[in-house]
Amino acid sequence: MPDLNIALLIKKIAISFVPLMLGLVIHEYAHGWMAKRCGDDTASSLGRLTLNPLPHIDPMGMIFFILTSLSGPFVFGWAKPVPINPRRFHRLKWDFALVAAAGPVSNLLLALLSACVLKGYLLLMPAQAWHTSSTWQFGMLSLYTSITVNCALAWFNLIPIPPLDGSKILWTILPGHMGLRYLQLEHYGTLLILLLLLGPVSAVIAAPIRLTIHFLLNLFAL
Repeated sequence: MPDLNIALLIKKIAISFVPLMLGLVIHEYAHGWMAKRCGDDTASSLGRLTLNPLPHIDPMGMIFFILTSLSGPFVFGWAKPVPINPRRFHRLKWDFALVAAAGPVSNLLLALLSACVLKGYLLLMPAQAWHTSSTWQFGMLSLYTSITVNCALAWFNLIPIPPLDGSKILWTILPGHMGLRYLQLEHYGTLLILLLLLGPVSAVIAAPIRLTIHFLLNLFAL
């Protein structure tokens, strides 16, 4: 039995690794791409405007990915934030919000694309193939995981706790002094996020994730 559990764990990590890495890289790339469109080429000049995963890997994010693979229904992790210099933006608050929103939006678009590809995958696949072929199963499960991972990344990053993207979007609509005090919560952001994920509020976060997943699956009749 222990061997079976280890085998299942390795399989789960293998299925989840590529979708998670792709989701994280696309998320950070979207931030950098939008920042450049808004006048800030910091990410580009530092070599972070790339789809190569190596410059984006965060060791702690990878450890968290392994831990969530061991314990939770959703696998999760994070990448190194793309460096942004808001002083180079053309319109500070508007551009700041666009750059922040670009990451979660890119994950939702990637989840939509994954659902579309999964639908085509199932239409082209012989009816009995995914029952008999481990390769077909791996591809199907990876695409489904891409949907769940990217929905989780999108909604998690929209939580309005600094330094998550949702806090940057919220900052743009707060009055000046209130906005500055709000962003100062970033010093406690990691602790607040951990308490949020470990506490009963995590069920509230899970609700929009599940609703988005169900919407995409229903949209493509999966």
